[in-house]
Amino acid sequence: MTPQKRGGNKQPRIALVCDWLTNVGGAESVLLTLHQMYKDAPIYTSKYDKKGIDWFLDADVRTGWLQIFPTSLRRFLSPLRQRYFSRLDLSDYDLVISVTGAEAKFVKTKKTERKLKKSEQTEHEDSHSCIHLCYCHVPTQYYWKMYEDYLENPGFGVLNPLARLALKLFIKPLRRNDFAAAKRPDQFITISGYAAEQIKKYYKRESIIIYPPADLKKFSTEFSTSSKMKQGNCQVKKPYNYITTSRQVNWKRIDLCVKACLETGDNLTVIGDGPEHNNLVKLANGASNIKFLPQMSQTELKKKLVQADAYLFPSLEPFGLAPIEAMACGVPVIAFGEGGALDYIKPGKNGLLFDRQTTNSLISAMEKFNPENFDKSVVKQSVVPFGKDRFIKSIEAVVNEKIH
Repeated sequence: MTPQKRGGNKQPRIALVCDWLTNVGGAESVLLTLHQMYKDAPIYTSKYDKKGIDWFLDADVRTGWLQIFPTSLRRFLSPLRQRYFSRLDLSDYDLVISVTGAEAKFVKTKKTERKLKKSEQTEHEDSHSCIHLCYCHVPTQYYWKMYEDYLENPGFGVLNPLARLALKLFIKPLRRNDFAAAKRPDQFITISGYAAEQIKKYYKRESIIIYPPADLKKFSTEFSTSSKMKQGNCQVKKPYNYITTSRQVNWKRIDLCVKACLETGDNLTVIGDGPEHNNLVKLANGASNIKFLPQMSQTELKKKLVQADAYLFPSLEPFGLAPIEAMACGVPVIAFGEGGALDYIKPGKNGLLFDRQTTNSLISAMEKFNPENFDKSVVKQSVVPFGKDRFIKSIEAVVNEKIH
């Protein structure tokens, strides 16, 4: 439902902003729901790749001069994105919602941030203000919390030494600019208790927690009366069937899943792609119990999820929509016990936690795991608070409060 503009019945002018639109992920799911809520709002971004993500073909997506750079160079362009977004003036809108874990929060939304023409001063001064709501996943990770991880392995292959040098040389001004940009939004909204703590720590800002919108209806699965995890009339026996889905970058730690299943002999299906894909395949070394599959449609993904005994989630994430989708299918999750997972994993009810990002710690949790201890219907019910409908109602409440 489109909100009314403060002080009248005129519909507000709304703009959406995101860091980039080049692939499918959690941030893009948030943006898609916002686009569905505010169909007429243009989407401003630094880079748009229709081949990488086809969710926004009906949207008015607007890019600038960074569009000329190849998608493969995206991770090199952080300083340029800071410059691009900091000069993107959206102050003529009534409401701007940025969805960001990087530079989109830099956008200008205040008339005082630029010199006005006399005609604009007469028309707008004291009569127009743009509200900027920043839906921030987490403070820019390669500047703050995960700086050391990125420094150890920037993920650029043979160019890693150059990337490390550049990051060391520019980190101070990049952090300074990022901190200054964090003062621009009128209100921070974030995705978990962990993310709220990070925003407070690095940006010195308070935030409202609104969980990301999981499309539970697409993953929801009906179960028989006896919904304990059995195959026919027999108990599920080892080897168990594990699954993990992720953009394959080094900090997601998919390597832990591969190493653990190589040791335990359990079956593992790894779905997705990314710069770490070849390293993961090499690590599996052709093992028959490790299967790699490309990114797939939600319909196909659901089919794979319902066949699994458990979903493995070894990453330190500010939230993580993929585990929510797995639990909507009745599949329990074995997750690293930090970050956003603490907001939704209830040990013994819908999954288990392991306390260190090591192979041994993950294996220890896998050894404790028994599918017979989990009721699929209970697992499914546990993620109801993370559905799309609740996200929409919560966002509308904040927007209406700020607009009126």
